[in-house]
Amino acid sequence: MSEIIISFIDFLKQFSYFGILLSLCFEFIPAEVVLPLAGFWVYQGDFNYYLVVLAGTVGGTIGPLTLYALGRYGGRPMVLKYGKYFLVSQKQIDASDKFFEKYGAGVAFFARFMPVVRTAISIPCGMAKMNVWKFSIYTFLAMLPITAFYVYLGYKLGPHYKEAEEIFNSYALPLALIIIAAIIILFTYKYVNKRKKSQSI
Repeated sequence: MSEIIISFIDFLKQFSYFGILLSLCFEFIPAEVVLPLAGFWVYQGDFNYYLVVLAGTVGGTIGPLTLYALGRYGGRPMVLKYGKYFLVSQKQIDASDKFFEKYGAGVAFFARFMPVVRTAISIPCGMAKMNVWKFSIYTFLAMLPITAFYVYLGYKLGPHYKEAEEIFNSYALPLALIIIAAIIILFTYKYVNKRKKSQSI
């Protein structure tokens, strides 16, 4: 199956950066296959790293909207019926449901770093009728570092780019925590600065 997917991605390569973007719009094509391969193309000198990251992030934001729509407009029965066509199992759906119930809307960002629920998390977001713009922003903010890291791994590993997923899964959670910590520090800094300015007036 993976060889068929890689052949399809190779076919889309002829469309340059748009081909990378397009391949990530199909949820049945895993990002963990596309992005390291695109990194390998960067290694070969066929593509620019930053443009690949941009195309991958945009495609990785558009793609999850398919499952989001399936959850929002079809509900759980349709998800269970058609989820398999997007390579989403009932186990992933159940895990994503529990994750969403526990952590709320923020999972649209945080769950992208979790191996089991990263694809299926779009479904409970849709079923909960989460605002589509909020969902898209959270997804984009998560996909940017994920894409950058995956493409970088593919670039550094070169011909061994298929090892990228295992390495990524080892660093995914720490990467998410670093990003969240950076956001908290930034907002805290801005808040303290604003307080100081208002007190000095």
